[in-house]
Formats: sequence, structure tokens, C-alpha cells
Amino acid sequence: MTFPPPADMATVPVLALGDVLLVTLQGELHDGTAEQLQQDIAHRVAGSTATGVVIDVSGVEIVDSFLGRIIAEIAANARLPAARTVLCGMRPAVAITLVELGLTLPGLVTTLDVDRAFEWLRQSVPGGPEVGT
Repeated sequence: MTFPPPADMATVPVLALGDVLLVTLQGELHDGTAEQLQQDIAHRVAGSTATGVVIDVSGVEIVDSFLGRIIAEIAANARLPAARTVLCGMRPAVAITLVELGLTLPGLVTTLDVDRAFEWLRQSVPGGPEVGT
């Protein structure tokens, strides 16, 4: 008899849509899953011609300091091989929590939704604006 993996061993799919990688976070993201996601994105960016990474957090209701740091590191690591990272769908409660924890996401573009994230990536150029819509 096989059992499903523990929740913290679950994986988050990293989908390739053209030259953009899309990651959609749903529900609570456990530490082990967040670390695995960070590694998965780094490998996918390094091993592909991806020019952008969209991280959709619209399904995340709670974020802690660890997840906030992981998101910041994902963005920083994706920029190294010239992929731009857009964080979209952040709920007000999540944004407030990040501010209260003193976490900043320097250089990370944020947009309201996935459509606007893709639009920003299409319109932006490397070295372009650092603020999303």
C-alpha cells in the first residue's frame, strides 16, 4: 500500500508558456515545498531560454517570514540569468504581513493578476521599469 507524500514534500508545478515560466501557489506552502520550488525554478531558468518568471500568489492566504524570504530569493536568483520575475495576485493581507515582518522585495515587480504580469513582461525590456501595475 502506498501513501501520498507528506504535504511538505509536495511539489509545485513550474509550467513553461513560451519563454515564460508560470508558478501558481495554492494554499499553505510548507518550508520543504518552498525550498524545493526555489531549486526547481533555478534549474528551469538555468536550463532553458526563459526570459520571465511569473509567480501567482493569488491562492496564498498566509505568508510567513520564511516564505517571504524564499520569494525574494527566487526573484533574485531568476534575475541572474536575465529572467525577469513578476509576483502577481498578492492579497492585501499577505502584503500587510510582509510589511509587518519587515520584508522587502527589492526589484521585484508586482501586478494585480497573471494577465497583467504577462503584459508587463511583453512590454518591458531588460533595465526597464521596476514597478508593475
